[in-house]
Amino acid sequence: MANYIEKVMESNTLPCHIKNLVSGEMYHGIEVSNLAVMIAEELGESKRFCDDLSVAGVLHDIGKLKINEYIFSEEDTLVIEHMKYVRQHSLYSYEILKNAGYSKNILEAVYYHHENYNGTGYPDCLKGKAIPWMARILRTCDVFAALTSDRSYRKAFDVDSAVQIMIDEVADYDMTVFLAFQRILHNGKFKGTDSIRNNINELQMEQLALFEKVI
Repeated sequence: MANYIEKVMESNTLPCHIKNLVSGEMYHGIEVSNLAVMIAEELGESKRFCDDLSVAGVLHDIGKLKINEYIFSEEDTLVIEHMKYVRQHSLYSYEILKNAGYSKNILEAVYYHHENYNGTGYPDCLKGKAIPWMARILRTCDVFAALTSDRSYRKAFDVDSAVQIMIDEVADYDMTVFLAFQRILHNGKFKGTDSIRNNINELQMEQLALFEKVI
């Protein structure tokens, strides 16, 4: 089984900042994927559902590779202009996956993973159960994974601090999903962020091949 993360990092043709971007998005996708499946299993979803959700988790942010010139811009771009392009990444992810032949439920999960349960998210400001079920699960996992990872502008939050931040913004999340997420953190299944970030199965590794094609 090809290890696409190693292939990216060992590339002699990609600039260092692009290799770091791609590998970072791969690891982020794996973390979101594993946590999402844990929550789905906690909620009693089928293996087919969990497999599709696992795929959507790995690939949900692949569209960011299309906007790397804005993420790494050396110019003093206005924040509002920067965010306008960054917020397009879910659409770009959707288009990449649609062109690659992924199923409708995976496409919808990826496209809507930034929608908030209270209607304040994007791209369509969907609210409540109008947001696809898989996307509601991904939303919680994506925020947690982002908060517990280093960013250029801050260090990673520890798990307890990340959860408290999420509790302060709990209206953003489907409460059924959020409570299942809390149970996962406290029932012994969650072994830490490093564990879910580095535990890659065959299905997930197969999806990482798409990153290499998009670069």
